[in-house]
Amino acid sequence: MVFRPRGVFTDKRIRALVKMLDEAENAAARPFNRFTDLSQLFAVDLDVEAVLAVSLHRQLTYTRRAPVKSAYFVTTEAVARVAKIHTMVTESSYLRVKMFEKIGKAARWLGVPKAMLELDPTASEAPRKRGRGSRRRI
Repeated sequence: MVFRPRGVFTDKRIRALVKMLDEAENAAARPFNRFTDLSQLFAVDLDVEAVLAVSLHRQLTYTRRAPVKSAYFVTTEAVARVAKIHTMVTESSYLRVKMFEKIGKAARWLGVPKAMLELDPTASEAPRKRGRGSRRRI
């Protein structure tokens, strides 16, 4: 499963994403790995409590499920901070989370072709270079 959120990452958007993921996992016949391309986010407007709540929810979800991998492609410091918190909170669960700055490395870790993870051709802008980001609370 591939996610490509765009724009501003907010508490509301992250809750909607988690709800969709929970529903997909419950409907799936078997566990699946996932890749989240965070390169098209231009701002992060999340508080630490929201990130921790989501991470703890995901960790608890995986106490009763088979192990899966979740790769995050990050290109800004603000987004990397969110991914780091999630990675740290879930590290003792069966949800194996890892952050990547190169899509090729994420593809190798997930065991899929790089082309499967490459940027959506309908994207309106190129990935941003590593920077501080704006509107960040984290």
